[in-house]
Amino acid sequence: MKIQKKAHAGTLESGDVLVTVMPSDTLTIEIQSPVVRQFGDAIERSARDVLDAMNIRQGAIHLDDQGALDCTLRARLHTAISRALMEEDDTADPSGKDGNTVVMTE
Repeated sequence: MKIQKKAHAGTLESGDVLVTVMPSDTLTIEIQSPVVRQFGDAIERSARDVLDAMNIRQGAIHLDDQGALDCTLRARLHTAISRALMEEDDTADPSGKDGNTVVMTE
């Protein structure tokens, strides 16, 4: 599978990671992190695990890590890829609501 459109997940807050995925003819992973020398290989392994599990073979993956835990990195990457694979109509709320309203029923 390949990334269809640009998508993001995460933040640049401490303990998080901002993941950006974009279409590309090849698969590339770029890691930016203050701990890349110590944990770069582990970050790349985790990213490749997620990519393999989601059958992603093409795409440009940028990880701007701020000391995220492995589970956070995996969740953010999974979310960004899911967003990048969505069709435009899939992003709309099927209820027609704007997402700012909560309906409570008994």
